[in-house]
Amino acid sequence: MNIYTTDKIRNVVLLGHGGSGKTSLVEAMAYLSGITSRLGKVDDGNTVSDFGKEEQKRKISVSTSVIPIEWAGNKINIIDTPGFFDFAGEVEEGISAAGAAIIVVNGKAGVEVGTKKAWDLCEKYKLPRMIYVSNMDVDNASFRQVVEDMTAMFGKKMAPFHLPIRENEKFVGYINVITETGNRWQGKEVTECEVPDYNKPNLQICRDTLMESVAETSEDMMERYFNGEIFSEAEIRAALRTNVCGGSIVPMTMGSNTLCQGMYTLLDDIIKYFPSPENRVVAGINMKTSDIYHADYDFSKAKSAYIWKTIVDPFIGKYSLIKVNSGVLKADDMIYNVDKDIEEKISKLYVMQGSRAIEIKELHAGDIGALAKLTAARTGDSLSTKATTIKYGKWELPVPYTYMRYKPKNKGDVDKISQALQKISHEDLTMRYVNDAENKQMLLYGMGDLHLEVIASKLLNEYKVEIELSRPKVAFRETIKKTSDVEYKYKKQSGGHGQYGHVKMRFGPSGDLEKPYVFEQEVVGGAVPKNYFPAVEKGIQEATVKGPLAAYPVVGVKAVLYDGSYHPVDSSEMAFKTAAKQAFKKGFMEAGPILLEPIMSLKVTVPDSYTGDVMGDLNKRRGRVLGMNPVAGGSQEILADVPMMGLFGYCTDLRSMTGGRGDYSYEFARYEQTPSDIQEKEVAARAAKVAEGNEE
Repeated sequence: MNIYTTDKIRNVVLLGHGGSGKTSLVEAMAYLSGITSRLGKVDDGNTVSDFGKEEQKRKISVSTSVIPIEWAGNKINIIDTPGFFDFAGEVEEGISAAGAAIIVVNGKAGVEVGTKKAWDLCEKYKLPRMIYVSNMDVDNASFRQVVEDMTAMFGKKMAPFHLPIRENEKFVGYINVITETGNRWQGKEVTECEVPDYNKPNLQICRDTLMESVAETSEDMMERYFNGEIFSEAEIRAALRTNVCGGSIVPMTMGSNTLCQGMYTLLDDIIKYFPSPENRVVAGINMKTSDIYHADYDFSKAKSAYIWKTIVDPFIGKYSLIKVNSGVLKADDMIYNVDKDIEEKISKLYVMQGSRAIEIKELHAGDIGALAKLTAARTGDSLSTKATTIKYGKWELPVPYTYMRYKPKNKGDVDKISQALQKISHEDLTMRYVNDAENKQMLLYGMGDLHLEVIASKLLNEYKVEIELSRPKVAFRETIKKTSDVEYKYKKQSGGHGQYGHVKMRFGPSGDLEKPYVFEQEVVGGAVPKNYFPAVEKGIQEATVKGPLAAYPVVGVKAVLYDGSYHPVDSSEMAFKTAAKQAFKKGFMEAGPILLEPIMSLKVTVPDSYTGDVMGDLNKRRGRVLGMNPVAGGSQEILADVPMMGLFGYCTDLRSMTGGRGDYSYEFARYEQTPSDIQEKEVAARAAKVAEGNEE
C-alpha cells in the first residue's frame, strides 16, 4: 500500500442499525477498489471486515474493523462498526478514530432505532455525516420514504444528492441532483440518459433546496441567487463541501451493495465532501509543560498518536490500532507510552485490512495504522516521543450493567479462563469479570445477553475453555429486629484437660447496617476473665460470616457479654470462642431474624410513549417510582428504587418493551427488609442446598 499525506486521507466510520448493510457496503467498496477479486457475502461468512469466528458464525458484526481503500489517489480508511446495541463500546472506539460518518439505512426497513442512535452519536462528537440508503435493488425499498422520515426527525438539513430511477419496479439508475443528469447502469458501465418525466417534479424540489443551501454560504452567493444567477458546478460543489463539513447539510445517496451500484458515486462523494484530517482539530496535554498541545494532525509537529483499539487474537496475535495525531511515524522509531511510562522501539508499522496486516514504512498525521506486540499498551493509551510527552483524553465508554454468574465446566480450567478473560478484556473494554468472594461466585458483566453469550462462545472456540452461565446469587444480608438474652455453656471432657466455656449474652439491633456487629462486655467481678474477651469476640466475628437464618453475611447486630463462668484448668480461648459462636446462633434466631435485600437506584430513559409500559413493568418488579424528569428529544427519565433481584434480565425486557429505544443505569442505594414471602422461599431454598451439601 502506498504512503499518503494528511490531505489525501479520509477516516470514515459506518454507523447504523444491525442488518442495515454496513458490512456488505464495505465489501462492495473493497471489490470496486480492487482489494478483493470477488464480492464476499455476510451469509457466506467470507467478507473482509467480518473476519472473526463469532462474526462468521452469527452473521453479524461483533467488533469494529478497518478496511483502508485506495481511490482516485486518496486513501479512505473505512471503519466498519457493529449495529447491535450489545457492542456499543466498539462503536465508540470506531468513532474516536473517525473524521466523518456514513449512516447506513436499509431502504426496505427504513429509519430504525439504530439510525437515531447513530445520528445522536454524530451530534455528540460533531461528525460531518452522509446518509446512504442500501438495498435499493430490493422490492418495496423506498428512498423517498427514508428522505421524508429523516427530514421529519432531523430537519431540513437532509439533502438528496441522487434520486433513484425505477422501471418495472427495478432499480436501473439514478439522477444526479447537482448536474441534473440521468445515469443508467448497463452491466458494469454507467451511461447517461434522459431524466424520466415522473422524476422531474421531485428533482426540482431537491435542486431548489440545494441551491438555497449553497446561497446561504456567503452574502455574495445570496445576492447572486436572488438575482436569478445560475451557479457553476464547481461553485456548487465547493459550497456544499463547506456545508457538509460544517454539518449544516447532510447529503443523502443510495445504492445496492450486492450489485455494486452507487459505489462509484459514494466513494467520489467521500473524497469531494468529507474533510481530511488537516481540516480537523485535536489537542492533548504536554506533560512536561502542562500546556495544551494543539496537535491538529500537523505532520511538521512532534510525533504523537493514541491507541483507539486493540485486537487480541489467538491466531493473528496482538495489534494496537493507532491514529497518528501529529508528525510522521516511521518503522524503527522509538515511541514512548505516556500512560505506562515505557519506551519501546517500533520494529514494524502496519495497516490492517480486516485481519490482514500489511507492512508499510511510515504513517502520516491523521492516518490509521497498527503496531504489533506492544506488551504493556492498552486501548486509550497515548504515544509520543520522550522529548515531547503528549497525553490525550480518553473517550467515554458505556458502562456494562448486565451480568451473569459463570462457572468453569472443568474445574481444572480456572486459571486458563482467568488468563483468557484478561486477554479478551484488553480487546473489549465493556466486558468486566469480578470475583464476588462474599457470595462465592464469579460474575461476568457485559452490555447485554448477546454480549455475554459471545464472550462464552469466544472462550470455547478460541481459547478452548468452557464456562456455564447462570443466574447470579443476590447478595442478601441477615439482621435482627428484636432483642434476646441467651446463655450457652460449652463443656467437653475427654480425658486429661477438658473444654469449658460459659457465656451469658444479650443480642439486639446495633442500628448500623454498614458493620457486621458491635461487641461490648459488661462482665462484673471477673465471672469471665478479661483474657477471654477477644476469644468471645472472635466467636461472634466468625458467626457473622454465615448467618444462622440462610447462611448470608450478618449485619447490624449488637452483642453484649454480661456474665458467664470459667474453669481454672479446663477453660481455654477455643472453648469461649465456641460458646460465643453457639450463643450467637441461638440468640440471633430468638431475636426476630430477617433477610435484607439490596435496593438499587435505577434511572431509565425512554421516549414519552413508553413511560406507561416501563412504569407498569417496574411495579411488577417491586420497584417504587420516585419521579420523572423530561429529557431533550421527547424522552423521560424515570427514577425508581428497585430490588436487585428484580433487575435480572432487565436489559432484554427493556429493549423488547421499547423497541431498543430505552436506556438504563443503576447503582447500589441501600439494604431493605425482604418481604416475608420472598424470605420464606429464600430460607427454604438455602436449607435445601445445605442439606444437599451444595451451599454455593
